[in-house]
Amino acid sequence: MTSPSSQDLYSFLKDRGLTHSSPSKDDRSDETSNEGSGSRSFLDFDNDDIGEKLHEADRDQLNSADFGIVKVDDEGYVEFYNRYESGLSGVAPEDAQGRNFFTHLAPCSNNRIFQGRFKKGVQSGSMDERFTYTFTYKMRPTLVDVRLYRDAQNNNWVMVQKR
Repeated sequence: MTSPSSQDLYSFLKDRGLTHSSPSKDDRSDETSNEGSGSRSFLDFDNDDIGEKLHEADRDQLNSADFGIVKVDDEGYVEFYNRYESGLSGVAPEDAQGRNFFTHLAPCSNNRIFQGRFKKGVQSGSMDERFTYTFTYKMRPTLVDVRLYRDAQNNNWVMVQKR
């Protein structure tokens, strides 16, 4: 009988809501070595090329990611809102569609730290930002890692991973 890997243990605990942190890159080595074999290895929050992979992903891959993925237009209106982000925010994906991320869905992000970086990236035509942020709107303060990315097709992505 083989013993479970640390990733199996992490998945078990995560499924039961008993952990809030991500496994280390070493713990995920099994997944990332099988590139393309599953959506989890295809979309990894910590991969440097995640931004360009988003526009290649289908809805199922975007929805099965273990971090929040929001596609917004240049004004911040939601074009896609995945299941993870829905669970984090308590807003159904269909209710998020067409609403402004910064003013309606996450007004606590309507500031220079978050929306300011987004606007600067849209204006320059290039965006690849990473920062730690605390969401506070309609929830207990929640510490997250954020990635803002503008891909080669000029799609804007907001990625959120709970710490």
